[in-house]
Amino acid sequence: QVHLVESGGGLVQPGGSLRLSCTASGFIFTDYSMGWYRQAPGKQRELVASVTILGIINYADSVKGRFTISRDNAKNTVYLQMNSLKPEDTAVYYCNSKFAQLPWGQGTQVTVSS
Repeated sequence: QVHLVESGGGLVQPGGSLRLSCTASGFIFTDYSMGWYRQAPGKQRELVASVTILGIINYADSVKGRFTISRDNAKNTVYLQMNSLKPEDTAVYYCNSKFAQLPWGQGTQVTVSS
């Protein structure tokens, strides 16, 4: 059974940093390009960062230069380092395959507020 478990969210002040983790199980992790998505209240879920099985990385323009995605295939884990956080980064963050082929996890809430 496929499981994606996100963690690492929280409340942070503008300009702060958080590191999100997503641990995967129930499928062959190295067969999938992985991504981090977010969904803010009243908005559609959007892909903010992705990393292919070959390590090719892409970012949404809104997070480029501030967020860093990485994956550890030995640990079946994908990370999202978020720096210089802004209030508009407030959302529930989810991981999934780059094309959202897997069942969604519960996500982790990130709130950026002073």
